[in-house]
Amino acid sequence: MADPDLPPISTASVPPVPPVPPVALPAQPALPPASSSGLMPKLALGLALLAAGASATLWLQLQAVRKELARRSSDTGTLVTEAREQSARAESLVQDLQVRLGVAEVRLSEVSLQRSQLDELMLTVSRTRDDSLVQDLESTLRLAQQQAQLTGSVQPLISALQSADQRIARAAQPRLNPVQRAIARDIERIQAAALVDLPALAGRLDELIGQLDELPLLNAVAPAQSDGPEAPAVAVKAEPVTPAQQAAPAAGASAWQRLQSWWFDWSARAWANLSARGSELVRVHRVDQPEAMLLAPDQEFFLRENTKLKLLNARLALLARQLGTASADLRAVEATLQRYFDGQAKPTQLALETLQGLQRDLRLNQLPDPDDALAALAAAAGGR
Repeated sequence: MADPDLPPISTASVPPVPPVPPVALPAQPALPPASSSGLMPKLALGLALLAAGASATLWLQLQAVRKELARRSSDTGTLVTEAREQSARAESLVQDLQVRLGVAEVRLSEVSLQRSQLDELMLTVSRTRDDSLVQDLESTLRLAQQQAQLTGSVQPLISALQSADQRIARAAQPRLNPVQRAIARDIERIQAAALVDLPALAGRLDELIGQLDELPLLNAVAPAQSDGPEAPAVAVKAEPVTPAQQAAPAAGASAWQRLQSWWFDWSARAWANLSARGSELVRVHRVDQPEAMLLAPDQEFFLRENTKLKLLNARLALLARQLGTASADLRAVEATLQRYFDGQAKPTQLALETLQGLQRDLRLNQLPDPDDALAALAAAAGGR
C-alpha cells in the first residue's frame, strides 16, 4: 500500500528495487509440552508481536529506500537538467567556435592573399629598383663617354666606371655580377690605353700648313741652273791642254791655223748653247695624272688654298676630339698631294711622311669605349 504523503515515483526513471531478502525469524524455542491450554494464547501473541516488529522494520527499510530513490531521482533530474544546459551551452559554444573558425579561415585566406600580393609587390619593387639602377648606370657611362671624347681624357670614364662598380656592390644583386666583372675589365683596359698629346699634333698641322706654299706642283717647270744670263745651260767638257800644245801655236802656228782653232771653239760653244736651250723648250717624261698637268696658274692658287682649308678643318676636328673627321680630312689632303704635287720633290715627300705620321698617331689616340660594361648592362636589362 502506497503512502499518500510521498510523491509519486516514476517507474521509468527509477531503477527497479532489488528484492528484500526474507527476514529469518528466530527459531522458536522448543516448548515443553504444555500441559495446560493457557500457553497457546501467549505463544500466538508473541508470534504476532514478532511478525508486527518484522513488518515495521521492513516498512521502515522500504521507506528509507524510497526516500533514497526519490533523492537520487531528484539528483539525477538535476544532473540531467544541468547536462542539458551544459550541452546547450556546448552546442552554442561549438557554433560560436565554428563561426569564429570560419571568420579565422576567411581572415587567413585574406592574409595569405595579402602576403602573396606583398611578395609580388616587393619583387616588383626590387625589379623596378634594379631596372632603374641599370638604366641609371647606362646613362652615366654614356655621359662619361661623351665627356671623355670632349676633353680628350679618360679620367671621366674611369671615375664613372668606378662609381658604377661601387653602386652595384652596395645593391648586392646576383644578376648584376656579370656587369661588375665587365666594368673591372673595362677599367683595366682603359687605364692601359696610351694616348697622344693632341696639342702637339695640332702644332704639326700648323707647320704643314705653313710649308704648303713651298711644295712644287706636278706641272711646274724647274728653272735652269746658270751662272749668268749669257752662260750656257750645259757645260762643255774641255779637253785638257798640255803646256807643249799651248806653246806650239804661239811658236810656229800660222794665221790660218789660229782661225781654224777659233772656228772650232766657237762652233762647239754655239752647239752646246743651242742644245741647252732646246732641252729647256721640250721635255719628255711620264704623266700619270693628266689633269694635274692642265692646271692654270689661278687654279694652282685655289688648289693650295683648298688644301690649306682641309688641313684647318682637320685641326679644328682634332681640337674638338672628333678624331674620325680629322683622319678623313688628312686622308683627303694626302690624296691631293699625291695627285697634284710633285712626289719626287723632297718637300712633298716630307709632307707626305708628316701626314702619314699624323694619321698613325690619330689611330693610336682613339679613346677606348666601355663596350663590355654597356653590353653587360644591356643583357641585364633584357634579362629581367
